[in-house]
Amino acid sequence: MAVIYFVMGVSGSGKTTIAQRLSELKNIPLFDADDFHSTENKAKMSAGQPLNDEDRKGWLDTLNKLAIKQSHADGAVIACSALKESYRKILTQRVPVDVRWIVLMGGFELIHQRMTARVDHFMPAGLLTSQLESMEYPPYGIHIDIGQSPAGMMDLILHNESLSEFGLAGLGVMGKSLARNLGAHGLKLSLFNQHVAGKEENVALNSIAQFEELRSAKGFDLIEPFVQSLSKPRKIFLMVPAGKVVDHMITALLPYLSPGDIVMDGGNSHFKDTERRHEALKSNHIHFLGIGVSGGEQGALTGPAIMPGGDEVAYDSIKPILNAIAAKDHQGLPCSTYIGPGGAGHFVKMIHNGIEYAEMQILAEVYWILKKGLGFDNEQIALSLEEWNKKSAASYLLEITYKILRHKTGIDYTLDLIADLSGSKGTGSWSLTAAAELGMSANLISESLFARFVSSLKTERKQAASFAEIEIKPVAITLDQLYEAFELARLINHHQGFEIMRTASEQYGWNLNLSEVARIWTNGCIIRSVLMQSIQTTIIGEQNLLVAQKQAVGEQRAALAQVVANSLSSGIPIPALSAALNFILAYSSENLPANLIQAQRDFFGAHTYRKQDDPYGISYHTEWE
Repeated sequence: MAVIYFVMGVSGSGKTTIAQRLSELKNIPLFDADDFHSTENKAKMSAGQPLNDEDRKGWLDTLNKLAIKQSHADGAVIACSALKESYRKILTQRVPVDVRWIVLMGGFELIHQRMTARVDHFMPAGLLTSQLESMEYPPYGIHIDIGQSPAGMMDLILHNESLSEFGLAGLGVMGKSLARNLGAHGLKLSLFNQHVAGKEENVALNSIAQFEELRSAKGFDLIEPFVQSLSKPRKIFLMVPAGKVVDHMITALLPYLSPGDIVMDGGNSHFKDTERRHEALKSNHIHFLGIGVSGGEQGALTGPAIMPGGDEVAYDSIKPILNAIAAKDHQGLPCSTYIGPGGAGHFVKMIHNGIEYAEMQILAEVYWILKKGLGFDNEQIALSLEEWNKKSAASYLLEITYKILRHKTGIDYTLDLIADLSGSKGTGSWSLTAAAELGMSANLISESLFARFVSSLKTERKQAASFAEIEIKPVAITLDQLYEAFELARLINHHQGFEIMRTASEQYGWNLNLSEVARIWTNGCIIRSVLMQSIQTTIIGEQNLLVAQKQAVGEQRAALAQVVANSLSSGIPIPALSAALNFILAYSSENLPANLIQAQRDFFGAHTYRKQDDPYGISYHTEWE
């Protein structure tokens, strides 16, 4: 993979000398940014006048285009002052490959002496003070003291170049797949996995030996040599179970980290834990990113959707790596974007999983209605769902469902051999709790989560079935009605998820771009779908999904009501579809019986109430007895 090297520092720090040597060593082109200044800029500097941001804008844009162009060739070494972080963002925006910074640093006297010794250069020594005042040295990059010889400086650069660019700790199913993805994109990797005698031994070395993509990687089962094998600033991606294991890993890493290093948590951590870890590491000048990764084992290997949150400066330095390994949307853009500060990335991933819970439950209920209510066999159900997947309901989950229905183990359908005991992890419960804390409705997520809990009561369900004597009867609905009910339930589910994120963004000051969230969910992740592509364009601004799709809601509500009423009367439990109907009926009702609840609260607790059509929001209390 091509690399763009920026050799940066104030004028007179030796950028051209080091860039020339690096260019010759790497056998890639050298470009001196000074050559790209306009005639006006050169004249201004020659007259002893420092450039301002407006003067530099066109120059920076030109250099950015150069970096992009060279990314598609052999790479390049660009010698450029890059004084401010805002300049460096312009220089690297949309650059699709790894960008490495070599930061030349030295004192005023040494640099001034060099500048006065130069002949025929448009930058006078008198502008050094203004450059040093403007310089914002980045926390990332290879920092080089220019007081040593050029050969010594190159030795330091080469030593850093000999180290791994990226470290990944935790080689479970997802971690191993991500490592292979990173390796396939040419990253120099160091891999770590704990050593547990008799259980986990030589996991990293065995993985390297097993997969061609990892043959150039280095394997470790001890923390210190793993960290020391990485170039600075170190970039360490944790793929370990959420909870205490993450804290244990951070504690183990911390003694060997340096200011400016970046630690990333790619597991399904709770967003509040991510914010706590961010603050804790901030005091040690270590950057922390909470990164949601969705796509399962195959997605991690071939391209997941990636949701990074935390320090934006740290994100900028690892952005090219994340973009390289992410899935691509229909326009070829990476399904990875900066979500927001703190725990924003893990919050968005959590809500993704909450939506996923409900999507799976809705599909399970549709399958059960087709099987028990309409008498379809597995192949008939698969055929029906495959036809649906050619319409606007098309999704990854729908696709894998009809594939599951057709799969056989011997002469038996594999699905019919699987016990009806559904497992769950923390993200479903966390999504529901977060919605409750924000005062938002998430009844599809809650019913889907509780349906899993009920499924786990297999012994009790057998006992209840023996005396309840529920007879499942044919459901009097059409396949078209079921399809419309399915589409509306999915729309309501996504509406709830996106409104939770909208409210969280306002509550926590994250400034989430929901259209961009939808965009990176159009591929790579578990809930990718045609609907998500539509959401990308309809969730802009204040408009919510139900308002944007009000015509479809009106047309499909009757079908949903028929499906729910007839399925329940036929003895088929459909908690998610019922929740969808209940929500849309309440959401579209101008009046609800909440007035009685307020009266009850005021009766027993003097909690007060508001009166109908009171524009002032005054609270009232009644002595009821």
